Amino acid sequence: MKIAMIGTGYVGLVSGACFSEFGTHVVCVDRDGDKITRLKDGEIPIFEPGLADLVGRNVEAGRLSFTDDLAEAVRGADAVFIAVGTPTRRGDGHADLTYVHQAAREVARAAGDGTVIVTKSTVPVGTGREVARIAREAAPDTTLHVASNPEFLREGSAIADFMRPDRVIIGAETETAREVLHALYRPLYLIETPVIFTTLETAELSKYAANAFLATKITFINEIADLCERVGADVHDVARGMGLDGRIGRKFLHPGPGYGGSCFPKDTLALVRTAEEAQSPMRIVETVVSVNDTRKRAMADKIVRQCGGSVTGKTIAVLGVTFKPNTDDMRESPSLSIIPALQQAGARIRAFDPEGMTEAAKHLRDVDWAADAYDAMTGADAVAILTEWNQFRNLDLARMKGILNAPVVVDLRNIYDPAEMAAYGFRYDSVGRAVGADKPDAGAGSHVAEAAR
Repeated sequence: MKIAMIGTGYVGLVSGACFSEFGTHVVCVDRDGDKITRLKDGEIPIFEPGLADLVGRNVEAGRLSFTDDLAEAVRGADAVFIAVGTPTRRGDGHADLTYVHQAAREVARAAGDGTVIVTKSTVPVGTGREVARIAREAAPDTTLHVASNPEFLREGSAIADFMRPDRVIIGAETETAREVLHALYRPLYLIETPVIFTTLETAELSKYAANAFLATKITFINEIADLCERVGADVHDVARGMGLDGRIGRKFLHPGPGYGGSCFPKDTLALVRTAEEAQSPMRIVETVVSVNDTRKRAMADKIVRQCGGSVTGKTIAVLGVTFKPNTDDMRESPSLSIIPALQQAGARIRAFDPEGMTEAAKHLRDVDWAADAYDAMTGADAVAILTEWNQFRNLDLARMKGILNAPVVVDLRNIYDPAEMAAYGFRYDSVGRAVGADKPDAGAGSHVAEAAR
């Protein structure tokens, strides 16, 4: 089989490479000629573990190629996947479908009879019907089929998510579309992956519903963490107690500075707008969006409190700026709110991230970028851990204590043990854990462990 993948962003490049690993011939298309040239030269524009090897292996095998000529890529394809960006439209929160509609129009004009046009981008309910209308209008004499196949890839583990997914959802309403997509995903049937065929609208809403629910779990445990700090409970024990309930599950019950990334912020907001237009408001999701936005600023306040209530003239070492580890993605990262807030409060920022500094420098001003974690911490008045990269999980605590100007650690990912940090003499604060006193100070809003020096 042959497919074309329109868009070489995160979803398009990962999906195209994975399909080629299944033995399908894949042509990835992008209008950015420079990007295509770099891909042909073996340069991967995003950081995703294992992706460079996967792309290189399939290019060498002749199953994966890149072009900026859409018509050439679409010619003879059994299916064409639209995997272009759907950013939040400024001002109203709706998903911007400009690129999706444009791609649908160009694909329809280049495709032959029987081609299946598949929306892979995350799109609001009703987009599939609109894509079908655009295709009919652009190519009235060509028989085309439209399907929806939302992606459920987690950055940092996207290849595994594609190769061994929890499920595959396909919105397809013609026999041809179902047969083509069934054949493309046949390798997953062999490992008994559930493949669910639905209507276009059901497939589109399934993606938004899943992301909104996960964002809600994150936001819920973050609010529980705040309550834990007030009443002296431990959020990790609470989360474990919750997660062992099979009706709830353990995943996404990890407290932190709020969700970010390319999906949850955009998709929750788009779902809210879709629900408003359908006159079926989603109050829970509206609250999730609001609480998450507020939380990021609250994390900056938390850091300021642990610095004695003022960071004016102080240097704060920031470890991790991407929204999660194993990616260089800065979209909606909590650091984009926390760092400017600290700077506005008078702090100097020295930061390090294993993969995200090049991208972060495009969005954050007046940040001193360090060579490594210890370089960032040398002479700093406090260190804030914003992203739980593995290399931050086992830092030399004695060395840290010696190079910091003040032994203040604010761990927004809870990767260190409070008792151990106290034993080393750190003034340590984390999220949702009351440490260092039999009766925590409920009025302080945080609980800090500090050993006698």
